[in-house]
Amino acid sequence: MKTIRFMIVDDQQIIREGLIGMLGSEPDLELVGVAGNGREAVLMAGALRPDLILMDLRMPVMGGAEAIREIRKNRPETRFIILTVYDNDEELYEGLRAGAKAFLLKDVSREELIDAIHAVAEGKVHLQPELTSMLLDHLVDMPVEGQPTLNVTKRERAVLELLARGASNKEIGSQLAISEHTVKSHVANIFTKLEARDRTEAVAKAIQKGLIRF
Repeated sequence: MKTIRFMIVDDQQIIREGLIGMLGSEPDLELVGVAGNGREAVLMAGALRPDLILMDLRMPVMGGAEAIREIRKNRPETRFIILTVYDNDEELYEGLRAGAKAFLLKDVSREELIDAIHAVAEGKVHLQPELTSMLLDHLVDMPVEGQPTLNVTKRERAVLELLARGASNKEIGSQLAISEHTVKSHVANIFTKLEARDRTEAVAKAIQKGLIRF
């Protein structure tokens, strides 16, 4: 079992202590550092080299999205989970563009938080359903800095936009005037190109890479 070395970054002591208590007994998780703002996180990440960081968005001195961008300049392999109360959906989108792989509400259950940590540590994306719709409302046609351009066709982009709206294969076929079999083929190609396991992950990665907008 590979140990996941992680940091906690939040300006609220009660949140930091709660996370420490929630995750402290997990045998494959090792807490290597705790920071109270983004600037501290940048300095600590350079020295401690964590695999994963649990990051707040709104903090004094430096916010979470800016801290993620700074850390990724020197440690692109570090992965990030944003913990938020989601009072500003533009900030959520900015965090996604910066390179976060997961968004969780701060009242997340211990089980879901641990599942998300394991998923993100494996390079997967995790979005809670209540946050996904908010992010989809603020899509912009701008790729994440440093992300390579993918060879996604115009038709696949159209399918992705309908996937993001929750359309079924049958509904996608009807709107695009193609067969359901062809839709399934496009969806399979999208999963392969985005390295996604399912529709939610494909949509999340498409948002992050600026592939779709409404």
